[in-house]
Amino acid sequence: MRGLEEEFIPSTPGKFKDKTYYSSNRQFHRCFASTSTMFLWALFLLALTASYLSFQSFMDSGTRYLSSTGSLHWEKQVRDSAQIHRVNGMSVLVTGAAGFVGSHVSIALKKRGDGVVGIDNFNNYYDPSLKKARKNLLNLQNVYLIEGDINDVRMLTKLFDIVAFTHVMHLAAQAGVRYAMENPKSYVHSNIAGLVTLLEACKNANPQPAIVWASSSSVYGLNEKVPFSESDRTDQPASLYAATKKAGEEITHTYNHIYGLSITGLRFFTVYGPWGRPDMAYFSFTRNILQGKPITVYRGKNRVDLARDFTYIDDIVKGCVGSLDTAGKSTGSGGKKRAPAMFRIFNLGNTSPVTVPMMVAMLEKHLKVKAKKHVLDMPGNGDVPFTHANISLAHKELGYKPTTNLQTGLGKFVRWYLSYYGYSQEKSIK
Repeated sequence: MRGLEEEFIPSTPGKFKDKTYYSSNRQFHRCFASTSTMFLWALFLLALTASYLSFQSFMDSGTRYLSSTGSLHWEKQVRDSAQIHRVNGMSVLVTGAAGFVGSHVSIALKKRGDGVVGIDNFNNYYDPSLKKARKNLLNLQNVYLIEGDINDVRMLTKLFDIVAFTHVMHLAAQAGVRYAMENPKSYVHSNIAGLVTLLEACKNANPQPAIVWASSSSVYGLNEKVPFSESDRTDQPASLYAATKKAGEEITHTYNHIYGLSITGLRFFTVYGPWGRPDMAYFSFTRNILQGKPITVYRGKNRVDLARDFTYIDDIVKGCVGSLDTAGKSTGSGGKKRAPAMFRIFNLGNTSPVTVPMMVAMLEKHLKVKAKKHVLDMPGNGDVPFTHANISLAHKELGYKPTTNLQTGLGKFVRWYLSYYGYSQEKSIK
């Protein structure tokens, strides 16, 4: 994976702010002596102002839209990036393409000759500079990345008018379990509204693409049966994030049932590796250990260590690509279902849970630095005490077989981290 630059599309119209202020004078009072008359005129002025604001917002949005997505240069970039360069290849729209998983999947597809067009809104949930760096990697592989929001109906409609995408790899989402307590609306905006907007565009496309999308292992919630299997109950979410992903599974099933969209949902289990998300524990632990800062290690009830089914990014990419390769075609046309379509859900994990203290010990070994640990009881913030994937279904249907254990994967991550953030091995040893 290496570097990128390109033009981008604004997805959300700027908000117009009226700076005009009105003052009264004697003539105004004379003309509007009666209370009822003043009330009617006030309503009129409010209606006029609202109309003006709406018009300005429409004009601003239309100007931005036409100046970017309406240009022949932009359309050529999209078409060129979507061009297929292998026999029986696919043309894939990847949402969240500047994200951790999205960037890796986009590059893997492009390298083997598939057409790829990416979308990402570059939000600031974590440092956008890391997303910009991933964008550079996509550029080196000639993957065109659009800066836009999946809630932008006109942008999506334009894209499907330009390219007959065979597949959509939907990885755009508001991630993170704990952040949902601070900004719940962002989860509804991205994980529910954004998903529905994308499904609507896919439903109306001709031909309809097959859809593979990222659900989450979080949907298992308070389920205590291990390992987690796709047939286990998922009606007890422990966080808003999990609830939005569970809602996504129900929503996609509805679009499959009514409109014939081919749907494959992937329940990721704690993905880690180079170019990962800074909000993840292994990433933030690495940063704090190198900076000599303490790390907080949570434990569950009765002082039981938390455990996660850590899954290396390359293994997740193989599962994503395998899902695209085996996805059946959508069966709808003109927004109408013609025949039953494929609907699948798979666990993508490593099926070898490791406790958080063991993970910290591995990081200490690779970094050659001892961590300053603060051990605390797990707060009620939506996290669950353990995850463990049963991957037998994915193995059977996709040929999915993870090959990277946590010790090896963390070693690769640490080497990337030290290089990306400018640490020498000597500098990292304090």
